[in-house]
Formats: sequence, C-alpha cells, structure tokens
Amino acid sequence: MTSLFSPVKLAGKTLKNRIVMPPMTRSRSTQPDDIANDLMATYYAQRASAGLIISEGTQISELGKGYAWTPGIYTPEQVAGWRKVTDAVHQAGGVMFAQLWHVGRVSHESNTGGKQPISSSAIQAKGVKVFIDDNNNPGFVEAQMPRAMSVTEIHEVIAQYRHSAQCAKEAGFDGIELHAANGYLINQFLDSQANNRSDEYGGSLDNRLRFLREVVSAVSEVFGANAVGVRLAPLTTLNGAVDDNPQSTYVAAVRALNELNVGYVHIAEADWDDAPLMSAQFKHAIRDAFDGLTIYAGKYTKARAEQALEDGWADMIGFGRPFVANPDLPQRLKAGLPLAEHDPQTLFGGGPEGYTDYPNATT
Repeated sequence: MTSLFSPVKLAGKTLKNRIVMPPMTRSRSTQPDDIANDLMATYYAQRASAGLIISEGTQISELGKGYAWTPGIYTPEQVAGWRKVTDAVHQAGGVMFAQLWHVGRVSHESNTGGKQPISSSAIQAKGVKVFIDDNNNPGFVEAQMPRAMSVTEIHEVIAQYRHSAQCAKEAGFDGIELHAANGYLINQFLDSQANNRSDEYGGSLDNRLRFLREVVSAVSEVFGANAVGVRLAPLTTLNGAVDDNPQSTYVAAVRALNELNVGYVHIAEADWDDAPLMSAQFKHAIRDAFDGLTIYAGKYTKARAEQALEDGWADMIGFGRPFVANPDLPQRLKAGLPLAEHDPQTLFGGGPEGYTDYPNATT
C-alpha cells in the first residue's frame, strides 16, 4: 500500500511525503501594497515538513483581489516579498507552489481600486459576502454586480496570468497552482449557471472550458506544464457557482488538463455540514481521465487519507485547518499524536497571534 509518508515525484522534485498544505487565506500581507512579508516567511517555513506547500490565494492583478489584506504577485515589490517566503521554505527543506488567483465577481470596488468587478457574465453572486478594509478592521459587504468581460479583456487577463507566473518564477516558487475552484474567475467560466455568454467562451461545454485551457497554456509557457497544478471544486456551490452536470463538466475539464500535461489536479471536496458527497465512482472517473498526480482535500483524517491512497484515486492529500495549529503536522500524523485546535478568531488578519505562535508537539 502507498503510504502517506512515502515520497512522490512532482515537477522533477522528490516530495518527502504525500501530505499537502493547501491554500488558506490568512490576510496578513503588508499594506497598502499587498506584499508578502517576514511574518509570512516564518509561518510557511514552520510548515515546510509538508511534502508540498501551496501558497494562499495570490491575486494576479488589482482587479483580481476579492478580500482585504491578501497578497499579490504582479509587482516587483510583491516578487521581493514572496522571495523572502520561498527562501525561508527552501532553507527549511520544503517545496512550495504559488496559487494564482483572480476572484472575478467575488469582490467589491473597495478591494479593486474603485473598479467594477469583472466576470464571464454580468451575473451577481447574490448573498455572497466579501470583507473589506474598514479603517483597519474587516467590514463585510455583498459582492458587487460584475460586468461581463469582452474578448479583448479575456485575452488581457490571460496575459496577466502569464505575467504572474513569471513573477512567481522570479520569486523562487517551484511551480504554480491555478485557482479554478470555489466560484472564482476560472470557475465562473466553467460552471453553467455562472456563464451565459454566447460567444466562443460560453454556451457549449467545450466553449466553457476554453478560458481554463488558454490560461493553462499561457502559464505553462513560463514554468512548463509539469510544474502547473489546477484546483477544481466539482460539487461545491461556494460563491454562487453551480454547474448543472458537474460530473460531465469536471471529468471533461480533467481530460482537457491531461491533454495539456499539467502536473496535478487538486480536487477540493465540499466539506461543510450536509455537503454533497463526491462518489467513489466520480473520483475513479477523474483518476481514469488523468495521468498526473491527483490531490484531494476536505476534512481528511489520517485514516481517510491512507484509505484514499490505497483505493488509488488519490496520490496526495491536503490537510487545511489542521496545518493552522499544527506546524509539524506530518510528524504528528506519523507518530499518532493528538492535534491542536486552531482559534477561529485569529484566522484572518492580525499579527503573530494564532499564526506563527502555535508550537510543535515536541516544544
């Protein structure tokens, strides 16, 4: 049986285990320019025993930002900030990918420099809240009505993805992950109920996949496809993105990614109470459609993770919330040690408290 603690190869690197620290927004970048900082470098380096670290969602442009205090990766200053992080992670023996993020309609002009958010279509994510900087405090507001992107703007955003991939390379990341899940921009093209376009980027499933394919092709020019991963969320309805036929849509998406030779697909399972369950048949269909690594995340325990590897539809497992309060999570899992619980009040914004002050089990 493949062990959670056995090595695996990705993008020419040997990962020391199959435990992934997935993207988790923590909103602690230096303001006003959304720059990664020394505190973030400490946080990620503390968790470098993961086989793979994927950074928090990192916006590719001012218009790609959806929440207060999240970091960007499109200016020289942001590149320099992230270089501190990757240097610290590498010094601690870790491997780190940057998650490139454009939120599309899941935003508000308070976060985008006064500009109206953009999306595949002029469809509002009604009832979805985003948080803004309200005099240095989080103020929650409803996501704004977006405007539909023109084809010219679509090409401009694809170029922004390519530019941010180049910035990630300059910042020392080992690869990148595209955030195509949880109702953000790429997802707004994919899911049928978020895309009512009638041009080559909407309508048929093949057209709805076009934006994803073109973004993947663009960033693969920078890193090479084997150092590109894509995060998908087939059954989540987060931020109002819903597909009428998720299995057909997402198996087709994975098949397209396989044709583009990406290094991995990262499946975010719905993990809230009463969430729809992703069937084993669905997971095996994704496995059959894809030759690269598959990563799954969503309230996994050590036992569930080992079973997923044994069943063959997963190659690596992401442990999100447990990594917040357990910087040495792989060691704790291997030794069967109890896991600390995180403080939900310190997840977003603030300083070291609830961020870099969680101890290792041996300290």
